[in-house]
Amino acid sequence: MFSIATKEDVEDLVVGTTILGTGGGGSPQGGKLTLESDLAIGRKLSVVDLDEIADDALVVSPYYVGSIAPGEKPSKKEAIAEPFMVGLESVERHFKRKVAATVATELGGGNTAAALHVASQLGIPLVDGDLLGRAGPELNQSTAHIFGASMAPSVVVSGTGNIVFIQQYADIDDYEALARYVSVLAGGHAAVIDTPLTKSVASKVVIRGTISKSIAVGKAVRDAHREARDPVEAVRENLHGWLLFKGNVEKYEWRNEKGFLFGDVTLTGKEQWRSHIFRSWIKNEHIFAWRNAKPIVMPPDLIMFLDTRGYGVTNDALKQGLEVSVLAAKAPDVWRTPKGLEFFGPKHFGFDHEYVPVEELAG
Repeated sequence: MFSIATKEDVEDLVVGTTILGTGGGGSPQGGKLTLESDLAIGRKLSVVDLDEIADDALVVSPYYVGSIAPGEKPSKKEAIAEPFMVGLESVERHFKRKVAATVATELGGGNTAAALHVASQLGIPLVDGDLLGRAGPELNQSTAHIFGASMAPSVVVSGTGNIVFIQQYADIDDYEALARYVSVLAGGHAAVIDTPLTKSVASKVVIRGTISKSIAVGKAVRDAHREARDPVEAVRENLHGWLLFKGNVEKYEWRNEKGFLFGDVTLTGKEQWRSHIFRSWIKNEHIFAWRNAKPIVMPPDLIMFLDTRGYGVTNDALKQGLEVSVLAAKAPDVWRTPKGLEFFGPKHFGFDHEYVPVEELAG
C-alpha cells in the first residue's frame, strides 16, 4: 500500500491519467481540485495492491458516465449532492456488507480521481489497477466482458434526482443505453457504481499496476520540466511509445449526440512533418487515426495528444490553431485478444479494417 499524500502526488496522478486517458476520461481540473480538497480536510488517499485486500472483500467501480462535450446545464435543480454515496448505500444494502475497496473503471483525469475520491470518503483504499488500461467511450470497453463478469448489480444516480438500480441487464448494449440515457436526462453526466467484484474475480479482471504507471508518467513530465528536457519525449520513453506527429489543429468538428462527443480533428504538420496531414476520429476519446490518409493507429491502441508542455489535451479543450504532439502506445495485451477486439477493435466502431498493432503501423 502507498499513499498519495501531497499536492505534487495528486498532480502526478492527474497528469499521468489524463495523458493515458487518450482525450477523454473526465475533467483533469475537476479531478485535481477534488483530490486536493480531500487532502486539505485530512482524508487519506490510499492505493493498495490487489493481493493486499482480504479474500472476501467486495470491490466496486465508481465513475461518471456521459459525454465530455461542453453542454448546457440541466434545467432541473440539483436534488442529490453526493450521488456516489447514494449509489454506494444502495449497493451495500443489496450485498448486505460494506465495500472494502474501489477500482477505477478507466484511466482519466476525472474518472480515476472519482474512484480515489469515493475511497477516501469511505476510508478505504483504491486498487492499483483499472478495468481498461486507458479511457474508452462506452461501457462495452471493460475487461469484465472479456472474462464473463457482470457489471450488475449497479446503480446509476444523477444529481437531478434519478436513482436507477439495475439488477441485471440483457446484454452490454442494453446496459450502455440505460446508463447513458440517465446521463442525457441529467444534462451530461451521471454517477455510476457498478462491476461488483470478489477478489478471485478481480484478480482476472483488473489490469494491475496502472495507477502506479500513471503516477510514473506524470512524474516523468514533472522531472522533464525540472531538468529542462523535452517532456513529450519523456512521456514517449516512459510508455515505450511512438511519436507520430507534431503540428497544429487545422480543423476540429464535433457534435454532442446521444451522450457522446463525436469529433474529427485534422492536424497540419511542422518540422519533419511539414506538408503532412494527421487525422483522428473521436468518440469521447481518440479512437482511430490516419497519417497522410493511411491508418497509423487502430483501436484499442492509444492515441495521445500532448500540448507543448507535455500535458494531455482532452477533446473538450481541442481548438483550431493549438500546437500538439501525437504519441501512440500499445494497448494492454488483454484488449488485443479476439474477445478484447470484439469490444474494442476497429469493427466495433464501424471501421472495415482488421486490427493491425501500432508497432506494425508506426514502428
